[in-house]
Amino acid sequence: MIQYSLKCSNGHTFDSWFQSAAAYDKLASSGMVTCAVCGGVDVEKAIMAPRIRPDRKDDPHVEPKLQEAETIDVATPTPDFEKALAELRRNVEENSDYVGKDFAREARKIHLGDAPERAIYGEAKPEEAKALIDDGVPVAPLPFVPRKKTN
Repeated sequence: MIQYSLKCSNGHTFDSWFQSAAAYDKLASSGMVTCAVCGGVDVEKAIMAPRIRPDRKDDPHVEPKLQEAETIDVATPTPDFEKALAELRRNVEENSDYVGKDFAREARKIHLGDAPERAIYGEAKPEEAKALIDDGVPVAPLPFVPRKKTN
């Protein structure tokens, strides 16, 4: 696994994990790396500082600083992040068709031209999503669990 700092064309910065550098390159070239804040697809790697930790036995004063930094939970959503995530959810739900567990099948049909082109969202098993990506079907994970829709 590799973590990259990313930046979208709207100036939003965020971190994301990828299976490998090659996996990032494949997803990015397919337009499947999206901004965690606005959902934009124009995303690139941001400049990152390497994570170098001095040898603790060489500097006894480093330990307290590392412990303090390690207790900070950088994954805790901020109100701005939660607001952006709610806006993304609203945008997806208002502008896409919910297809539930038929997502993989419906995405493939749209990709092949066997169904009308439209924005869809739903659920897919990891192996289904991987097969879609391997076949060049443009899909991206949502940073939230879709609400169940009843029709």
